[in-house]
Amino acid sequence: MLPEPNRLHHHSDFSRTVRRGHRTGRRDVVVHAFDRSLDGPALAYGGPRVGLIVSKSVGSAVTRHLVARRLRHVFGPVVSFVRPEFDIVLRALPSSANASSAELERQVRSCVGKLQLDRAGSPESAGLR
Repeated sequence: MLPEPNRLHHHSDFSRTVRRGHRTGRRDVVVHAFDRSLDGPALAYGGPRVGLIVSKSVGSAVTRHLVARRLRHVFGPVVSFVRPEFDIVLRALPSSANASSAELERQVRSCVGKLQLDRAGSPESAGLR
């Protein structure tokens, strides 16, 4: 599970990230990212914030919860390598219900690398692409 400061909670934050941010996708997941520093200077960023969208098209409530748990687990280690000023929304596509955790992790890391969200010089930044 992601720590409280690293979670998106408000509808307005989700909307802003999806509508105004950049996105890239793979077969099972789409990653939206918004740079909060574009909205003006902030006193301090507590780190990147992450939210999940797992709609009913993914499957039953049990399936959606399974996919959400997998995405949280996959993104947990990645979040420490993302620059702190970003809000990120992971959108699960219907095919994610049949994807393994390893496949979801590969796709999420690929999206994060493509969006260039990683901190410069981080030891894992080469592995994110």
